[in-house]
Amino acid sequence: MKYKIVYDRPGRLRLRAGSGIFTKEQGYYLSEILLKKAGAQRVETSYMNGGILIYYPEDRRSEILAFIEQTDAASLLEGKPQQEDTLREVRDHFQWELAKILGRKYIISRFLPFPVRAGLITFRACRYFLKGLQSLGKGRLDVAVLDATSVTTAIVRQSFTTASSIMMLLNITELLEDYTRKKTKLALSQSLALNVDKVWALRQGEEVSIPISRVEVGDEIQVRSGLVIPLDGTVVGGEALVNESTMTGEPHAVRRAAGSSVYAGTVVEEGMLTVKVRTLANDTRLQKIAEMIDTSESLKAGVQSRAEELADSIVPYSFLTSLLTLAVTRNVTKAVSVLMVDYSCAMKLSIPISVISAMREAANRGIMVKGGKYLEAFAKADTIVFDKTGTLTDACPKVARIIPFGEYEEREVLKIAACLEEHFPHSMAKAIVRHAEKEQVFHKEEHAEVEYVVAHGISSMLYGRRVLIGSAHFIFEDEKVMLSSEEEEILEREVEGYSAVYLAVGERLAGMLCIEDPVRQEAKEVIAGLKNLGIRHVIMLTGDGEAVARSVKERLGITRYRAQVLPEDKASVIEEIKKEGHTVIMVGDGVNDSPALAAADVSVAMKEGSDIAKEVADVTLLSASLRELVTLRVLSQSLMKRISRNYHFILGFNTMLILGGILGILTPYASALLHNLSTMGISGVSMLPCLEEKRDEKKIDR
Repeated sequence: MKYKIVYDRPGRLRLRAGSGIFTKEQGYYLSEILLKKAGAQRVETSYMNGGILIYYPEDRRSEILAFIEQTDAASLLEGKPQQEDTLREVRDHFQWELAKILGRKYIISRFLPFPVRAGLITFRACRYFLKGLQSLGKGRLDVAVLDATSVTTAIVRQSFTTASSIMMLLNITELLEDYTRKKTKLALSQSLALNVDKVWALRQGEEVSIPISRVEVGDEIQVRSGLVIPLDGTVVGGEALVNESTMTGEPHAVRRAAGSSVYAGTVVEEGMLTVKVRTLANDTRLQKIAEMIDTSESLKAGVQSRAEELADSIVPYSFLTSLLTLAVTRNVTKAVSVLMVDYSCAMKLSIPISVISAMREAANRGIMVKGGKYLEAFAKADTIVFDKTGTLTDACPKVARIIPFGEYEEREVLKIAACLEEHFPHSMAKAIVRHAEKEQVFHKEEHAEVEYVVAHGISSMLYGRRVLIGSAHFIFEDEKVMLSSEEEEILEREVEGYSAVYLAVGERLAGMLCIEDPVRQEAKEVIAGLKNLGIRHVIMLTGDGEAVARSVKERLGITRYRAQVLPEDKASVIEEIKKEGHTVIMVGDGVNDSPALAAADVSVAMKEGSDIAKEVADVTLLSASLRELVTLRVLSQSLMKRISRNYHFILGFNTMLILGGILGILTPYASALLHNLSTMGISGVSMLPCLEEKRDEKKIDR
């Protein structure tokens, strides 16, 4: 490809290859291969003039230019836009449309004769007139009718300048709303991306872990309980219950077996599937979730829905006030001035913009929120409930001791435990697998298919004997594994201060793995910060014994705790707290936390949590720190304060405009101008960050 260098500075190159050298889609592909193969850091292309803007490490300049020279423009494939491409196109579209609106207004008012100007303005007004008629036809007296009446009245009175200004301001307002929504959706889509790095693929009959980038169409992958299905495909083996709420909105898991289609982003709740990959694209999942967040009535903040209902209910009173003004004053100008003002437009625009801007701000800070109503609930909550393991404690627990029993040795206990646990995403399971790697204990799979008993443990068959691994409740109460008096004494003596995982083989205890579960460094600070921000009750739920739970409670300043809580009972605890009249936040990370997460008013999943926990949760932390809980509390409370301020300003300012019109202080043009400028102004303010860096840090540190 031939090109001309038009800008050359260290780390940045702008090239021009000529108009028509590649299409828009080929430009996307060129960006992709420059990033992946030539070592560029960022690339922007323009198909209109063949422009290529490249940001690069300084030592890669010659390689990048050589790569472009060797690239045949005619052979470029069609690619898909990256996040930056789409965001730039949205921004360019907004700027172009805004320039068109302002330019059209200037040309019409300055250069066209009055008859032509009046005709064009009347023609453009037909759009508003028709929208108003459609609303009336559906029995609605809403803001569309008010806009249509305002514009039509101005034209009937031959106030074409006023009509033109009203339409210009309405167009800018619509454009601003569209731009803000698109930017927010893009930010949310980026934060919702499937962060799956590796998958279990079948290679020559063996199951191996490979990077997802190496998966091809037609490959077969294994997906077990608690894991997300990373790619669209067809089930060719196994049977499972799959949570497809991201695709269908249906909260209940559905059965999937051989021949069924499954989709990226859905989660296997129970069972195991072998999936034949049908497509490598998972954009549909991101698009569906982003659309759900943006449009779903059920996810709107309650204050947003109430404000919209109030705004619609005020419209008839605006008409009534205008008619009364006309009847009392006999002055058409004063009556029209009243029609130029409404509460609905500003409320329906500024409050949703405030909410989605806060969601975008949360995403930029590593917090993914699925809807405005969860921000509202997070701001109102007075109780927060933490799961202990992997949430309040370190996301990277360690195996401190291994105590073998019977005929088994430490390394054999570790080998069997790691072999069973490696397929599952719980923090303790990861700790066991990591310890096996550290001790160079290699655990070739010799067991049969593993069965994950949700929220309890794992069972399988090894050399003809049943193998179990899990909690004390699972091993000794559910599965009735017997203990000798000597073994009981050892367990009581050695388990103190540890979280324990028990391994049983052939209905006898084979070993105990003692897990050090240190609390997170920031946990005490975060709990104190949440209390300062109005959280009155901090509760911890754990399956560990009384001694471990009490120790954590005293170290962190937790209000109260429940020890030895069975996973299925966590949801019941949440329901009890809610019945006491509290608004509850639940924070968890594991498959066993999913029922409790679903029961809470607003639920939060940790970054290192299981896929199903993140799927069920209303909020997902995209960093490993609990500090984002404090950030989200400050953000959500700041959002509610902003909405309250917007609400009172809109009511007060627009009431003053109406009174100004009634008293003859404001003309219809002045009323329309001030009303629309205030709407755009408050919408612009609503787009500003809720949090200031210094204030935010102060809140978090105190």
